[in-house]
Amino acid sequence: MKVYIEAVFLLNFLLDYMILYGTKKLLKIRSAYYRLFLGSLFGSLTTFLLTVSFSNIIMILLKICISLLMNLISFGFERVFYHTLYFYLISIILGGIIYLFDIPLTLYSYYICIIMITCISIYSFYKLFCHFHFSFSNTYQVSFFMNNQEYHFVGYLDTGNHLTSPFSKKPVILVDMILPCTNLFYIPYKALNSEGILPCIRPDKIYINQKEISNCLIGFSKNKISIEGCSCILPNEIKERL
Repeated sequence: MKVYIEAVFLLNFLLDYMILYGTKKLLKIRSAYYRLFLGSLFGSLTTFLLTVSFSNIIMILLKICISLLMNLISFGFERVFYHTLYFYLISIILGGIIYLFDIPLTLYSYYICIIMITCISIYSFYKLFCHFHFSFSNTYQVSFFMNNQEYHFVGYLDTGNHLTSPFSKKPVILVDMILPCTNLFYIPYKALNSEGILPCIRPDKIYINQKEISNCLIGFSKNKISIEGCSCILPNEIKERL
């Protein structure tokens, strides 16, 4: 059977992109899609190394370096080893599934079959991971509606957070981004090492783990939330409603 280098290059690019995309979704990494494209393109260029003979040890070290560089291009310097570890985890699971369904086909139908299995496998693994992750930790799926727009976050329940509006006594959910809103209002806050004025909105609806939560405000934090994989902080008062 003839194997065309451009076909191998394209298949390698698609698989690399889907694995990087699965890593992005799994770890809730904020990264532009063009960076995933560049990381996948870099990984695909290594297809031409197949024509070069290396020893097994050199090949293993080379693959590790290539994986690190792919994740560095796609997600940046921060926690690059952690991202690469999950990159390998998805790759290993995906490789096992593809091996399980290894059916002799023609070249192009074989590629199509691999791509379909890859998409289904990454999606299934992502949903399974999310199910256990949200079931056994203090993280929750948070979404709210504002001006016919829906926004999604991963929320961390901070039992030491008792931030409420001093006027309405409504609990405040903190998010680390500023959304385009015209109906902002401000409430004073005081934390352990700081105090100031917090911009807030009253969303139309809030859902936490698909359960509607009423009488809550959304506050916009100027500081980035550094809890791994989370982009908003839930106050302790919400725990009783979940």
